[in-house]
Amino acid sequence: MTELADLALAVGGMSGMLGSVPAMPVAPSSTVLEGRYVRLEPLAESHVPALFGAGGRDDEVWRWLSAPTPGTEAELRQIVSRRIKDVDDGKRVAFAVLARDEGTAIGATNLHSWHRADGRIEIGGTWFGRKWWRTAANTETKLLTMTYAFDTLGYAAVVWRISPQNVRSQEAITRIGANLDGREPQVIGEPSLLVYTMLRTEWPAAKAHLSERLART
Repeated sequence: MTELADLALAVGGMSGMLGSVPAMPVAPSSTVLEGRYVRLEPLAESHVPALFGAGGRDDEVWRWLSAPTPGTEAELRQIVSRRIKDVDDGKRVAFAVLARDEGTAIGATNLHSWHRADGRIEIGGTWFGRKWWRTAANTETKLLTMTYAFDTLGYAAVVWRISPQNVRSQEAITRIGANLDGREPQVIGEPSLLVYTMLRTEWPAAKAHLSERLART
């Protein structure tokens, strides 16, 4: 598929193909996702000092995120407070990513923009301190969030929106098996983002690939 309009049709037509998928997926909720290398837990203001130590003041970490680079803990606390408000308003589920060996927060990720009727959910706002780029922590975070979206909640498609200039993230999401689905319509004053999608039929191969990568670490 190459057109965004095709996605809803494709997902809608998958219900008969995906025998174990619920007819209506479940909305995500704040929960804890445990892995070997990382623990994902609901984002809280108590995570701010560690998160600032991991990625505060680093323009490269924040370059492609919707929030500006926090120069102080207070600025990061404001960003976290807005994410928590979105959670309270039912707009997103926000996770702090904790490194199990250090017991401290090293990044964050989010599930948002879910559409239960057509079976789509988005993963976005993901960042790690530069020390953890392309590490097992990053790989396992992808595995945990996608397993939650596909296997626990029953979504038929996971979506990522990425800036055309953010080549590093495009390459990373392509490596795990996501496909470029198209480009979202231009909105005045906002960048037009590329839309990458993984369908549930593609998930088993991606899950095996991620698990194999983790096994080699």
